Amino acid sequence: MVNRLLGVITALPEELAHLSDRSAEVTTIGGLPFWRGRIAGREAVFVESGAGKVNAGLATVLLLDRFDCRALMLCGVAGGLDPALGVGDIVIGTGNIQHDYGVEKEDGFVHIQPGSRPSLGQDSTPGYPVEEALVARLREAVAGLALDPLPETVGAGRRTPAVRFGAILTGDSFVNSEDTRRRLHATFQAQAVEMEGGAVAQVASRWGDDISVVNVRCLSDLAGAESHLDFRAFLPVAARYASLVAHRLAPAI
Repeated sequence: MVNRLLGVITALPEELAHLSDRSAEVTTIGGLPFWRGRIAGREAVFVESGAGKVNAGLATVLLLDRFDCRALMLCGVAGGLDPALGVGDIVIGTGNIQHDYGVEKEDGFVHIQPGSRPSLGQDSTPGYPVEEALVARLREAVAGLALDPLPETVGAGRRTPAVRFGAILTGDSFVNSEDTRRRLHATFQAQAVEMEGGAVAQVASRWGDDISVVNVRCLSDLAGAESHLDFRAFLPVAARYASLVAHRLAPAI
């Protein structure tokens, strides 16, 4: 087991439910609740940040500064971008990209790395890739993992979720558009989209090269025109599946 205090971030209470029972004493900082516990035998600090990049960024700063966490894991749900994926599939991020940061031009939107200054010759390629050695450990941790078929009650059929690796996008809007889903997948070749991971990765990158960030997401919807309907139905189930994978990954981060 890697001997570093792990910070665990979720946006919603449903995402947290299978990770921690919140039985420990809670410390509230900046309006966010933090408490110590364990996941897969590893000591951790848990926080429910709320949705969105600002909330996630604040939670990350506090985990790094107040609790001296040196590894971070996000766990929760996301919308699927890749049409080859289905509800219940797990995506483990190989990189986190903010898809809504850039420059609006007459001929379209130009995506750039948050905080970069292309006019000064700085590299503006968006994204925070996960270290290859860490990805290799994560792959080893989930090798041979077999998830149970989805419950019939969720209405997605008795499909068995798969575990995938790929890029995860972040933006401050819930994607409820088939056109947007297609555009984001075509532009970034990413697997999933959510609202926190890219901000966590940005803060961690400013803090130091030794801060690992792992993003674990279960697809609760397919980020298309019906995602507002799917999300409510699948959220509790998707959060449970994400937590199963998170428990396998925690010791490897």
